[in-house]
Amino acid sequence: MIARRLKWYLDSHGVDYDLVHHTYTPTMAETAEAAHIPAGRVAKCVLFEDERGYVLVVVPASCRVELEALDQALGRHLELATEDELDQIFEGCGHGALPPIGAAYNIPMAIDQSLLRLADVYFEAGDHEELVHVNAAGFRELLLGARPGKFSRPH
Repeated sequence: MIARRLKWYLDSHGVDYDLVHHTYTPTMAETAEAAHIPAGRVAKCVLFEDERGYVLVVVPASCRVELEALDQALGRHLELATEDELDQIFEGCGHGALPPIGAAYNIPMAIDQSLLRLADVYFEAGDHEELVHVNAAGFRELLLGARPGKFSRPH
């Protein structure tokens, strides 16, 4: 089921989307496989923090975050946020089922530029059984203010 805050944000920004149901999966790579979607078209996010606050980093599910490149691009020294912080910030979402829409949660974002070249993108709906599917224009609308860059590499 789509997280209430995410649904409100999508609807309030007039972004067309559809939901793709899949069997329960604990990781984004498994989610892509269960939904029969190439992992490079599925956006996953990782929450980092430093003394200046949080940054939600969005990369393809087929990749991992390159922390050194991220730190250099943002001029920060980031570390992973704790599991407790994730649960508090992403209230209404399943544990670890983070939607990559930082503005809905008042968190600045950085996005791997590879996701911006796709015709459409899939991402967590806030649980481990549904993905949100949006076209490129809708995805870009949701990412206004996000810092693009090369922050990932394949697993």
